[in-house]
Amino acid sequence: MTRTHADPPWVSLFSGGKDSSWALYRAIEEGLPVERLVTVHPEGESFMYHVPATELASLAAESIGIPLVDVHPADFEARAPDAETSGERGDRELEPLEDALEHLARELGGLGGLTAGAVESEYQTSRIRAMADRLGCELFAPLWGEDPLELAEAMLDAGFEIRILQVAAAGLDESWLGRRLDADALAELESLNERYGVHLLGEGGEFETFVVDGPHMSRPIELEYERVWEGDRGHLRVTDARLG
Repeated sequence: MTRTHADPPWVSLFSGGKDSSWALYRAIEEGLPVERLVTVHPEGESFMYHVPATELASLAAESIGIPLVDVHPADFEARAPDAETSGERGDRELEPLEDALEHLARELGGLGGLTAGAVESEYQTSRIRAMADRLGCELFAPLWGEDPLELAEAMLDAGFEIRILQVAAAGLDESWLGRRLDADALAELESLNERYGVHLLGEGGEFETFVVDGPHMSRPIELEYERVWEGDRGHLRVTDARLG
């Protein structure tokens, strides 16, 4: 896409998970000139960012064909000051991302907007919106406030192939690790939502995902992994990942 002076570049906040991937896909469909993906790699637990397997984002970026910028902040947990509130924690976690975006704005000659995959988290969205305001750019958050079931069905209808990387919710056992999020899995999630309140999109870290293929990708991502189960939660330990 040829960019004019009146059409500054966009940046996609990208983890490789289904939500940020859907925001990116929708932005591409809308014709927004996304010229960079930005992935934050938390070293500890994070209130603001998708955590598991963010190292896979580089393969996704290669398949998508958009350059990736990695942000490696210090361990949030280790740096936490005494008596820090959750709001202060979120603000602090955002600082390295905002620094990286300011640098990108200078490099690209401007910043038209950001894409974000938040669905229901006001905690995250309010901070990202405020950051976009400080950067003087727009925010495209196409999942925000949408019906979770309709979003999940739209992803599947578009051809997203989604794998579950991590689970931490009642009703989600070891068999869900590595499972494809398809129509059958979605039907089971609806039952678990009714029984346990499990969110259909895993909002709040109930489960985490990675998109291994989609219409915006030129090649699928093949994963080899081991399942790690820790009593009532678990994750995949990816042992190999490559483009198909």
